[in-house]
Amino acid sequence: MDDNSYSEVPVEYSRRQKSCCRRQGLKLVLLGLLMASFCAGLLTVLLLWHWDAVQSMKQLEETAARNVSQLSQVLASHKDQQMTQQSQAAQMLQNMEKIVTEQKTLKHQEFQFSRNLDGVQEDLVNLKSAALNEMYSVWNRMEKLQEEVEKLWLELHLSNGSQCNTCPEDWVNFGRKCYYFGQGTPKKWLQARNACRALQGQLVSIHSQEEQDFLTQHGSKFGTWIGLRDLDLEGQFIWMDENPLNYNNWGPGEPNNQEPSEDCVVMEHSGKWNDMDCLGRLDSWVCDRLATC
Repeated sequence: MDDNSYSEVPVEYSRRQKSCCRRQGLKLVLLGLLMASFCAGLLTVLLLWHWDAVQSMKQLEETAARNVSQLSQVLASHKDQQMTQQSQAAQMLQNMEKIVTEQKTLKHQEFQFSRNLDGVQEDLVNLKSAALNEMYSVWNRMEKLQEEVEKLWLELHLSNGSQCNTCPEDWVNFGRKCYYFGQGTPKKWLQARNACRALQGQLVSIHSQEEQDFLTQHGSKFGTWIGLRDLDLEGQFIWMDENPLNYNNWGPGEPNNQEPSEDCVVMEHSGKWNDMDCLGRLDSWVCDRLATC
């Protein structure tokens, strides 16, 4: 091999080496460009992501701000409502206390009214009782006065020789008096007394054996009410004509007041007298009144 051959080999090698270096440099440049493009793209993506994140954060902040504002409004409204409710509750409590006070006042007034009403009712009862007692007293005095007038009138006519033996229809004359022998629906003593008063008479008063014998003939076998009683004072018997007990025809052992309420007198079928419960019922009673002239 000649020298020219040896000299051409390094040149060729050098050329190849340079070419190789150029290719490698190009590759590095391309790689650099590629890396730069990748970094640029990545940076762009990161920037876009950051911008989106910033926008999202802004939206979140705005939403949060709106929510906070709404929540603040709700809390403020709730606080106002709570204050209103507390005020209403305080007012209701005050009203309840007022109502309780008024109820206590009304109860006290009702109690006072009830006491006053009881007092008025008691006064009315006492007044009614006093009025009835006075009425009965006046009635008895009038009956007594009327009887005295009739007796005086009878004595006057008798002294002038008049015959004073006139009796109303259904009445029987004996002596100076007329007698009505009541029979029918069984009556208590007070009912029999009222029946005689309705006939302008009174339950019979007996003052002699002759009068007793006359009444015995017309007596009922079941007993007959007569006008003798001890209603006012136990043991003090009084006739309806207020005359004293100057004659009596008590049965054996009578009056015995066998029961605490035996204060009225009944004439047995035999004519004997027996004290009996005034609430007992007899279907026979005798009324008397003065005969007219």
